[in-house]
Amino acid sequence: MQSKGPIVQVGALPDRAVAALRARFDLVAFADGATAVAAPAQLAAIEGLATNGKTPIGATLLERLPALKIIACLGAGTDGIDAEAAKMRGIEVRTTSHVLAGDVADIAMGLIITTARDLLGADRFVRSGGWTAGKYPLARSINGARLGIVGLGGIGSALADRAAAFDMAIGYHTRRIVPRSPHRHFDSVTELAAWCDFLALCCPGGSATYHIVDAQVLGALGSKGFLINVSRGSVVDEAALAEALHTGAIAGAGLDVFEDEPHPCPALLDNPKTVLLPHIGSATTETRDAMVCAMVDALVEKLCRNA
Repeated sequence: MQSKGPIVQVGALPDRAVAALRARFDLVAFADGATAVAAPAQLAAIEGLATNGKTPIGATLLERLPALKIIACLGAGTDGIDAEAAKMRGIEVRTTSHVLAGDVADIAMGLIITTARDLLGADRFVRSGGWTAGKYPLARSINGARLGIVGLGGIGSALADRAAAFDMAIGYHTRRIVPRSPHRHFDSVTELAAWCDFLALCCPGGSATYHIVDAQVLGALGSKGFLINVSRGSVVDEAALAEALHTGAIAGAGLDVFEDEPHPCPALLDNPKTVLLPHIGSATTETRDAMVCAMVDALVEKLCRNA
C-alpha cells in the first residue's frame, strides 16, 4: 500500500532499497545534499527523507523541507546529518543499527581472533611452502585476555556477549555508566587502553569522537595490545596508528573502517601487523535485507500509521 505523500531520497542507496521505497512511497530523488530534482511546491509536501547517513544533510537543505518529520538512515551512522538542526526542527532521526549489531560484532570478534592468532600470516606460511621448513611462530591467546570496548550500545554489547564465550574479561568506556551492565566502566579511553589487551571501537562517529584514539591512547595500549575498529574511521588518528605499528608501540590492528574510504593510509597497507577489511561489518545478504526493511518500516510507522 502506497503512502499519500512523497518522500525524498538524499544520496546514493542500493537498488533494493530504492525499489522498496518506491513500492511504498512517491519517491523524489536528490542528486546530492543540495540539488533537488523537484519543484518547490513538491518539496513543501515532503514529510520523510531516506539517506545513507554519510551524504551531507544540513540546515539549508532542511529549510527547503518545511514539512519534514523524519530522516531514516540506511546504516548505523549519522555523520552527514546536522543533528542539532534536525533536533531544533523536531525532526526524528532513525537508523538501522538495531538490525546490524550482530554481524558487526561478528566481524569485530573475527578481527580479534585473526590479529591475535596471526591467521593471515599463517595462511601465507602454508601457501608459500614455509611449513615444510619448520613450524610457525607462536601467537597470542585470547582466552582470558582483557577486552576494552569503547561504546557499549547494540554493537558493543553484542561483542561483549561474544567475547564472554572466550572467557575474556570485559571493560568499557562510555560517557555515562550503562545501568545494570556487569562489566567494569572506565572514565576515559586512555584508562581503558592501559587496562586491556584488545581495544575495540564500537562507538558512533562524528565530532564528539573524532580522533579519540590518538598517540596517547595507543601508547597506553602498549606493545602487546591490539586495536580493533568497527565504528568509524574518524575515531582513530591513522597517522598516529601507522607510527605506533611501525615503532612497535602496539602489537597490531584489525580495521574495517578508515578515515578516507576507500583509500586507507598507505602505511597501514604496507604493514604486516594489520588486518584490513573494506567496511563489510554489516555486509551479509540477511542483514542488508533487514536494514532495508527497517528503514522502510521507520518511514511507514512515522508517516502512514495515522494517515
